[in-house]
Amino acid sequence: MEIIVYSTDTCPWCYKVKDYLKKKGVKFTEYNVGEDQDKAIEMVEKSGQMGVPVTDIDGEIILGFNKEEIDKALEKHKK
Repeated sequence: MEIIVYSTDTCPWCYKVKDYLKKKGVKFTEYNVGEDQDKAIEMVEKSGQMGVPVTDIDGEIILGFNKEEIDKALEKHKK
């Protein structure tokens, strides 16, 4: 399962998403879209949104910090 979190250093909800995934023992790749313009463009292309956090769980896009949607996507894509 591939998990990507698009975030910025100043976003409190981004920290909540990352902390939540860490507590669940889930590995993920983080991209700081405040520092990486290419990843910012990639995030907007995937989500249609400019706000963070955006979480990509095997192609399933979750906007913001939504525990229920994160849990559903993790369960659905568990291998």
